[in-house]
Amino acid sequence: MNKTPVHSKQAPKAIGTYSQGIRSGNLVFLSGQIPLDPVTMELVSGDFEARARQVFMNLQAVAKAAGGDIDNIVKVTVYLTDLGNFATVNKVMSEFFREPYPARAALGVASLPKGADVEAEAILVL
Repeated sequence: MNKTPVHSKQAPKAIGTYSQGIRSGNLVFLSGQIPLDPVTMELVSGDFEARARQVFMNLQAVAKAAGGDIDNIVKVTVYLTDLGNFATVNKVMSEFFREPYPARAALGVASLPKGADVEAEAILVL
């Protein structure tokens, strides 16, 4: 199996034993992104909307490093510590995606790394 790591300096560096993304054939698997500023490696300040926007900016950076763009994403999984923020995620996603929208799952979870309240991972096709 061919696995090529994908790395972007415009996205936060991996904080564990994983790659920002892995390309295999024409598929790219984007690791979960939390709202970390890629420069400071700290959670972005502001409201939930700002944090959700950073998550998708981070995914977009890794997608571009893989040779694609966020429009190449076919599946997104969003993790939320408060499902009450679901409508805000929809609003932010509408800034990044256009129809046909990717398939998506949204899950409520007890906690996320670094105390984040949102994380998203994705699969894109090149």
